[in-house]
Amino acid sequence: MREYIISAGGITLANQAVTLVFVNPAAGPSSTLEFYEAWASQSANATSAQQRVQLVTQVTAFPTLTSATPAKLNLGDPSSVITGGTAGAAGTSGINASAEGAGTKTVRWEDAFNVLNGWHWGPFPVGASPCIRLRAGEASGFGLHFPVAAATLTNWAFGLCFREIG
Repeated sequence: MREYIISAGGITLANQAVTLVFVNPAAGPSSTLEFYEAWASQSANATSAQQRVQLVTQVTAFPTLTSATPAKLNLGDPSSVITGGTAGAAGTSGINASAEGAGTKTVRWEDAFNVLNGWHWGPFPVGASPCIRLRAGEASGFGLHFPVAAATLTNWAFGLCFREIG
């Protein structure tokens, strides 16, 4: 099974609700994606603050992102069918949205955490129930999202892991 990661660190977030990572499945074989792990944390200060976090799907119009190409978790695997992109288009991924887009977000998993501890969802074994799957050619993408602006905007680390299950 091909597994990939999109992660970032030392990131300054926009002073808004923000999508941290967004992945939109491509059309075609091997493009069904299974998301099984996500995380977010900050290292800017030692001030306790609560932060809401959501795993969402979003339909067009998508966020405006900084391009980020998935990295292989198994070095012998081929490159992902997902490539870096800035518009949330099918078959692309990106991080740290500067604009959220007008598309409707549907919350798939919601939580809150103290920023001193960070937040982690997963990992889940292959086929485990809490994994979230998007079929090839879905009309929506998948995002790790803060629905409210973070109290501290600097030095965030975050990411998503997914499998291409075809």
